[in-house]
Amino acid sequence: MTDLQAVDEGTFDDVVLRSDKPVLVDFWAQWCPPCHQIAPLLAQVAAERADELTVVKLNSDESPEISARYRVMALPTLMLFHRGEVIWSVVGARPRAKLNKELDDALLAAV
Repeated sequence: MTDLQAVDEGTFDDVVLRSDKPVLVDFWAQWCPPCHQIAPLLAQVAAERADELTVVKLNSDESPEISARYRVMALPTLMLFHRGEVIWSVVGARPRAKLNKELDDALLAAV
């Protein structure tokens, strides 16, 4: 994957649900080719938007309880959390411009 911060069942609540700023979670797995394809894009988004949101990755195979809690049925799944709640989610890869537009719309709606 990338050098995005990894979260798991031991760190998810602190890093994602209790975060002061929105957190984009990438639900992925090692065996998932599209997951690896979007990893560089997510690293770019994380770098470009570091002041407004945090981007983390969660290996669904290693943290099945969290994937089940949020009903992740396909990979990659991206979920944007704000104040502990899912405010936006999407399944599958997207072009960077579309992803940024969707994140902007979700963040504006959450304010």
